[in-house]
Amino acid sequence: MHFLSNPETWVAVAFLLFVGLVVYLKVPGIMGKALDERAAKIKADLDAAAKLKAEAEAALAKYREATRNADKEAEAIVVEAKAVAEALAAKAEADLAAALARKVEVGKAKIAQAEANAIAEVRAVAAEVAIAAAREIIATQLDAAAKDRIIGETIGSVATRLN
Repeated sequence: MHFLSNPETWVAVAFLLFVGLVVYLKVPGIMGKALDERAAKIKADLDAAAKLKAEAEAALAKYREATRNADKEAEAIVVEAKAVAEALAAKAEADLAAALARKVEVGKAKIAQAEANAIAEVRAVAAEVAIAAAREIIATQLDAAAKDRIIGETIGSVATRLN
């Protein structure tokens, strides 16, 4: 009984009892099951993370495609706006040229009208001066017989001009 007083014996007995109790209570199976459940949960989390990563990559690709499309659309809008602006500028230039041509024509017509008015006025003044000079000459230098003869000729010429 010497071995009963040895502490190493009791440590060995306690260890064997502990191992027996662990086996009896099926602790390795429970631990294995818990570890398997934990591994399954981790695998499910990894699968979900992979799925989310794939969805995020798809969303990123879609976003990049939308960005490229928006850039192309913006570029097309800029090109179209430039074309419209150039067309408007050309139309405005043509309209301005036409308006200036009309103003030049109106100016030429006004000048021609003013010239015609001036010529008519000069002719009228010249006619008045000639008539006044003729009156003066007739009144001062012609005798009564010459006056009667000129009046007769004038009446005759007026009659032929009016008919």
